[in-house]
Amino acid sequence: MQQLGQTRSAHRHDHLLLTPDTFVRAPLPGMCNAVAVVHISPARGARFTQYTAEFAAGGMLGPSTGQRFVYVLEGSVQVGEHLLGTSGFAYVPEACDAPVTSTSGARAAVIEKPYVPLEGFASPTMFTGAEPDVEAKALGGDPDLLVRALAPDQPSFDFAVNTMTYQPGAALSMVEMHVMEHGLLMLEGGGIYRLGDSWYPVTAGDFIWMAPWCPQWFGALGKTAAKYLIYKDWNR
Repeated sequence: MQQLGQTRSAHRHDHLLLTPDTFVRAPLPGMCNAVAVVHISPARGARFTQYTAEFAAGGMLGPSTGQRFVYVLEGSVQVGEHLLGTSGFAYVPEACDAPVTSTSGARAAVIEKPYVPLEGFASPTMFTGAEPDVEAKALGGDPDLLVRALAPDQPSFDFAVNTMTYQPGAALSMVEMHVMEHGLLMLEGGGIYRLGDSWYPVTAGDFIWMAPWCPQWFGALGKTAAKYLIYKDWNR
């Protein structure tokens, strides 16, 4: 219920926080039995588009003009010949005919970006995986802050997608400022995010966009682990 115009959502020059109470759903071109919550796009100045796709039974995404990364949040999604369950993911390169569908209904995070080639390296090819099967690595040697890289760390890839899991009380060891922009979807738990000069309570379902050189820091709060899916442009 709307509480007299109040929301945690915020829009600043170098960051954006979108909370589920402000989500607007609409189909994107070519979608069938599906809608999208567009979290960030070039309309805001980002160099990528990220949205949550919500599939009804028999739902399908429209075509992508760039490369596409799909992470299943709930239910099951078919990407080409590959069936992905919850926490499954797929990378689809540009000009690859791999329809994204769901027979029974699902929710998925979708990232789309024009590919930037790098001289001397071939373009990436399609792959799929499951997030729990990816090796977790401690960030900075901290066993309470684990990173799983869902895209290979190879120069042919112009972006990275990771999950980061924080045990209660764990936090980034520094305030980061860098050239890369981020799209971040909170998957579990919650905590406090510093963005620019502002501090925000965040929880599962929230989305954050960070522009290049936006000061950023996160600390997990509560009695359960906090986890998010994070995109960054990379290697260019």
